[in-house]
Amino acid sequence: MKAVKSGYEIYNAEAKKRRKINPLSEMYPPLPNKKYAIIYADPPWDYGGKMQYDKSSIKSENVGFEKNIFISSADFKYPTVKLNHLKELDVSSIADDDCLLFMWTTGPHLANSIELGEAWGFEYKTIAFVWDKMTHNPGRYTLSQTELCLVFKKGKIPTPRGARNIRQLITIKRGTHSEKPEKVIEGITKMFPEQDKIELFARKNYHGWDNWGLEIPDSKIEILSQEKFSSESVLISK
Repeated sequence: MKAVKSGYEIYNAEAKKRRKINPLSEMYPPLPNKKYAIIYADPPWDYGGKMQYDKSSIKSENVGFEKNIFISSADFKYPTVKLNHLKELDVSSIADDDCLLFMWTTGPHLANSIELGEAWGFEYKTIAFVWDKMTHNPGRYTLSQTELCLVFKKGKIPTPRGARNIRQLITIKRGTHSEKPEKVIEGITKMFPEQDKIELFARKNYHGWDNWGLEIPDSKIEILSQEKFSSESVLISK
């Protein structure tokens, strides 16, 4: 009698075939020769090929699997980068003397995120945004339902300040894999409307922001109807 493979056995075999080590310097373009007061980053965290339950996955992404197990891995979706390679990115070279870094993280990468922010020349301050995805995934301890956007500081908080009433909690249903709520970048823009801003590892192209990453579209997305945004923002993609 033929032994029936478990979902984990099927997944692990597929993960070994798909995973690649992705040195950041071989994939991404150089950082811009410009200083920014606001840096917004969603690092492509590497999970070591570990299984992630992903209810948003479509069945076509599980082609080749013998079971419909609704699982995925971040590195099935896009190139992930290990922490030691992320540290090599010279973010301090584009940070103004007074600069804030907003960085997305997940529970398993919370300590790594603080370590990475410090390696980039920043001091961890607090949690800027908590995203309630309105749906949960299985977890080892409690059901996972949120992601965090941390804020780090170099020097002082950039001035002039804008809005002071931006709420920390954002409750929006999750979209496609790794897609973040637009309300976060909208909130940051309201808080700091006049500062030079850049999004690292960007997948969208927001008006008023420079962008750096692998998947940046040409068309701009309007965030706010403000006249202070520069029309000459920089798009840096490879």
